[in-house]
Amino acid sequence: MRAWKSRLQRGREDRKRKLAAVSAGVACAVLFLTGCHGSKGLSAFAVPESFDETRNYEITFWAKNDTNKTQTAIYQKAITDFEGIYPNIRVNLRLYTNYGDIYNDVITNISTGTTPNVCITYPDHIATYLTGTNVVVPLDDLFADASYGLGGDQVRFDSVKEEEIVPQFLKECSFDDHYYALPYMRSTEACYVNKTYVEKLGYTLPETLTWDFIWEVSEAAMEKDADGNFKVNGQNVMIPFLYKSTDNMMIQMLYQKGAGYSDEAGNIEIFNDTTAELLKTIAGHAETKAFSTFKISSYPANFLNAGQCIFAVDSTAGATWMGTDAPLCDISEDKLVSFETEVMMVPQFDPGNPKMISQGPSVCIFNKADPQEVLASWLFTQYLLSDEVQTAYAETEGYLPVTTRAQQSEEYQDYLARIGEDNNVHYEVKIKASELLMAHLDDTFVTPVFNGSASLRDGAGQLIESTVKSVRRGETVDDAYISKLYSDVTSLYRLKRGSTTTGEKEELGPLPVTAKLLLGSLITVWVILLLIFSLQKIKKYGENHKKD
Repeated sequence: MRAWKSRLQRGREDRKRKLAAVSAGVACAVLFLTGCHGSKGLSAFAVPESFDETRNYEITFWAKNDTNKTQTAIYQKAITDFEGIYPNIRVNLRLYTNYGDIYNDVITNISTGTTPNVCITYPDHIATYLTGTNVVVPLDDLFADASYGLGGDQVRFDSVKEEEIVPQFLKECSFDDHYYALPYMRSTEACYVNKTYVEKLGYTLPETLTWDFIWEVSEAAMEKDADGNFKVNGQNVMIPFLYKSTDNMMIQMLYQKGAGYSDEAGNIEIFNDTTAELLKTIAGHAETKAFSTFKISSYPANFLNAGQCIFAVDSTAGATWMGTDAPLCDISEDKLVSFETEVMMVPQFDPGNPKMISQGPSVCIFNKADPQEVLASWLFTQYLLSDEVQTAYAETEGYLPVTTRAQQSEEYQDYLARIGEDNNVHYEVKIKASELLMAHLDDTFVTPVFNGSASLRDGAGQLIESTVKSVRRGETVDDAYISKLYSDVTSLYRLKRGSTTTGEKEELGPLPVTAKLLLGSLITVWVILLLIFSLQKIKKYGENHKKD
């Protein structure tokens, strides 16, 4: 009897599995038919006439914080304070340790319709998000709305006005003829210099670093003593010039040279003769091992602080890792070397016309079916630009507040004035890094944003990384090598030289009617076959069961 019941139970489970398989097949077929060329998507967002405060809203906020507990506390306080102002809006915080993970998760969630409400991200990434229909909310109408826009009269806190946002930073958030983000924090790159070693080598730092100066001093630092140790530091390790982000290195070199990188239409211009000459120069210094990169050698700060590097290029937002007294130093105290740290602009080809990249996180809002939910997200996004949040976050790293109001506030000016007072909040190197960007706002630039600009950026860095690695393997970097490198990077990052690229799968548009009919017929046939197969199996099981 038990065996019969067991067979009966197994039979029922077997039928359920078969029916589930049929359902899954039908679902996959439907998804294939509707999803191959993209779904219709959400309706375009329209600003509601008023915010319904009788309702409760729950929004998600994805942010990046480098595992910095102080930054986490600032996010949490901002949320608590905002919820105190708008008790009907609950904000759920999700933290990431890098922007790449945020980007990948957003892309995944776009396909499932589960994007966050508010997200810290980069314009290059937003350009890819825009390949979906009405995925990211254009902010132009929200900016200008008299009630709930920037400085709106119905906003419950002192909302920043559009003219109070640094124009260069706001411009970075505009592409495809719309604003798709608000700037949150801004940084640039700085060259953190071991001034003590530069002078020990017999050199004096110029007012503005040049590439020629960097290369000359770096090569001089490679001299060794009779025991095989480097004369400048007495150690057996020395990488005079280390660069963290080689994509920025290549981009800034090209912009300083006035050479092509890309244009606003998305045309790829990086594969040019100037790039080739730059790569040959880099190869020469990689061959002597006077130059290396983060991906090859590790964090520049670790080598700088150990007296094993003279010129370390990294973000101004990474200033708290740089120098003998760095509060976030990542090496043991016994390996630290005492030296004077100078914070300087990245090296230039023309000191009289400096160019440095502007970078840093922005905040975008994702569209939802409920416009009121989007409006709640917009109110929170505005709050992130309030003086208190801007000043508090800027003080954690070498970031610069994105509003002139916060920069000129009494609290932030007091923070700058207390430079060197301690090696934590007022760490000298960190404040110098912020002041560097503030003093050179007019010398900053941003690269064009388009779907695929993120891939182009990765490709720019890969040109340098591949060149340095090849030299270390004993390969010769000549015209033939560079031609092949261009081809390899073009294929790897799906870049088309001299033409528009998406860097991603192209939007193919709707399927032709004939194709839809053909696919529909095929799906119908497969569904019928699956049903016949399942019914036969069920019938056969029933006949066997009767015999038992």
